[in-house]
Parts: sequence; C-alpha cells; structure tokens
Amino acid sequence: MAAQSEAAAPVRCAIYTRKSSDERLDAEYSSLDNQRAYCSAYIASQGGKGWAGMPTGYDDGGYSGGSLRRPALSRLREDIAAGAIDVVVVYKIDRLSRSLRDFVNLISEFEASNVAFVSVTQSFDTHSSMGRLTLNVLLSFAQFEREVTGERLKDWFAGARSKGLWVPERPYGYAKEGGNHLVPHPEEAEVVRRIFRRYCRLGSCRLVADELFADGIFNKRGRPWSASMVLHTLKHRVYRGEIVHRGQGQVGAHEPIVSEHLWQRANATFRAGKWHRRTLVDPPVPALLKGLVYDRLGGKMHHTFMRAKGRLYRYYIAGGEARSYGRDSDPYMRFSAEALERSVVSVVDRMTGSKWVERSNGEKLEIVRRHVERIDIGDTDMAVTFRTGAVVTAVPDGRMGQRRRQSPRGAAITPPAPR
Repeated sequence: MAAQSEAAAPVRCAIYTRKSSDERLDAEYSSLDNQRAYCSAYIASQGGKGWAGMPTGYDDGGYSGGSLRRPALSRLREDIAAGAIDVVVVYKIDRLSRSLRDFVNLISEFEASNVAFVSVTQSFDTHSSMGRLTLNVLLSFAQFEREVTGERLKDWFAGARSKGLWVPERPYGYAKEGGNHLVPHPEEAEVVRRIFRRYCRLGSCRLVADELFADGIFNKRGRPWSASMVLHTLKHRVYRGEIVHRGQGQVGAHEPIVSEHLWQRANATFRAGKWHRRTLVDPPVPALLKGLVYDRLGGKMHHTFMRAKGRLYRYYIAGGEARSYGRDSDPYMRFSAEALERSVVSVVDRMTGSKWVERSNGEKLEIVRRHVERIDIGDTDMAVTFRTGAVVTAVPDGRMGQRRRQSPRGAAITPPAPR
C-alpha cells in the first residue's frame, strides 16, 4: 500500500520563463505568456506519468540570461533546495541560461536534488547520457550566438565612438538630443562648472560635496553628492569635450562644458594633493575597533579622522548610510572614536582583567582583536560579542547628534524623499 501511495504521488513541475528585455511585458499576451502556454501544454501531455503543473510562477521579465542574478530564478533554486520541485520545465534551454558554465552548475544543482530538467522545444531528458550530450551541444551553440552578438555590439559601440557619439546613458551635465548626440544641460552644466571651480579653491572632494548638499543640489537620480561622485566628475574627460574608448581619448562631437584650462587646473590640484594625502593615510593613534563595529542594520562602520587647528579628530561612521535617506537609514549614526573605544575597552577590561593603563597602543589593539569578535551598535545600546561566545550589553559612549546643514540663506535643508 505504501508503494502504491508513493507511485500515485504527483510529479511537481515548475515552469520557468525569461525575457531579456522588459519591452511589451505588460501586453495582453507577452512572450512570457507564450512560453508558459507551451510548457503547460507539454506538462498536460505527460499527465499519464503523473505530471502536474505547480501554481507558483517563476517569471523573469527584463533579465539577461548571461547572469544568474534573477529574482524568479533565485526563488526557483530555493524551492528546489527545499525539496518542493521534481521537474523544471522551460520553453528553450537558453531561457534558463546563456552561459555554459552557469548552465552546467545549475544542472549539477538540479541533479543533486534529484530534479529533472526538460526543454519543451528541444526534447531531451537530463537523466539520460544522450540527453546530457544533446544539452551540451545545444548550449555550446547558444553561448556561441551570445558571444557573436556581444562582438557585434562592441564593434557598433566602437564605430559610434569613432564618430564622436555617446552611446551609454547620458552623463550628468548633458542631455541627449537626436539619438546619441550630447548637448549641455542648462542647469546641470552649471553645477559641473561649479564643481570644478570650487575644487580648485577648496582642494577637497568632500567639502565640495558638502557644499552641494547644503545648497540642496543632488545628482540626476535625486541622490546627494558624495566625494567619490565629485572625484569621478573631475576626472571624466567627457566634460573637456572628449570621448574615451578602450582607454583612448578622441575629440567628441559634443560641446565641452568646462574649458581646457579649468579641467587641467582641477586635475593638477588633485595630483598635487595626492602625495600630501598619502602621508596622512594612517592616524598616529591606531583604530582599536576598526573592522569590528557594525551599525543597527548590520553594515560595517568605518573609522575616519581629520585634522583641524593642530588637533586630531577620529570618528566611527556608518559609511553605507552616510548619505542615504531611505526609511530604514540612519545617516547620523556616528560616534567619537575615543569615547566609543573607551566604552568597549571598559567591557573588555571587566571580562578579561586587562590593565589598560600600562599597555601601549599596539598592545591594546592586540588585546581587543584577540578577545572581541564583533560589536553591534543599536539605537540605545551595544552588544559586544567575544570570541568565547559571550555577549555583553552596554551603553556606547560618544554618540554624536544630527548634523544640521544650513543653506547660505540660513534655511535648513530637508533630505529628499526616498524614490
């Protein structure tokens, strides 16, 4: 009776569909619907074997087959690992992947979970040696087609660049006109000129970014400027009227936003400060908690420092949220390094009995790294996890308040709403 019950169990079939572009996905009958219809008909034809389609849909619309980073595919793999699927059915094998290596890894993953793979329009079964041979041959041709298409696109990009045209997404400061022709954006172009001029005067990307934030100026995606964005703008040769292809610059068909003199001056300022910055890479006092502190969302907090009027100021900052204004973000989660280190040292001292007063900075660093696994900072307290497994909760010292940036007119700047 048990054998009969097992034989009567339905074969759970999951249908996976994919389309590279998101064009016409909202149509009444899309490509994904067509793939699903073919797969459903095939599963129905195998009803004598006990095949039954699963109600859950695995549809990736607008995702390339050259990568495995697809939400529906991730859900499919999770369900396979959980033992909820017996057969994966697709319209064509390239719907699952266009990469031979990725496809082989997926098939190995399926086989490890005793899951069969079926292509409706290329009839074979991966449980047989002939099916696996056919699979490898077909997939090799699919990868060949993908590589040829990629080479053709590269040649087209090179041809467009040779004519001075801008192929990718428009850079900040420019608007696209007539296809791939760049024209200066009336408002953004002035911001780019301001970035170059202010950097020549201040010599700091961070200070330039802070000024832009204080004046309520954001990038084309509505996000605050960061120091890395400012540096990218300063080094981007498109603003001097050039198009770069494979590392080689050539005169573009667009109008430059900044003059050659201003571009050279800003980059000379950067090169001159580069050697000075290298001498200040490490603070004279070691960061006892560097790499051990995590914010309330699990992101690693970064140690940073600055010098002002002959004094050294050190901080631990939630770097991943420093300029983020999402609902769950905490852009003002920063601590005075000395105060936070003292509170952690106090916990370690109670647990280990170390005599910190008699220790050098190097010895203190070695003791902390030997005993502490990680430090999680919460809204009101911190949890110090020791390598022995013990967890001690304490109040972190040195939490700094919200930074209130003011515009030149004195009005407080409100961060943009999340998009």
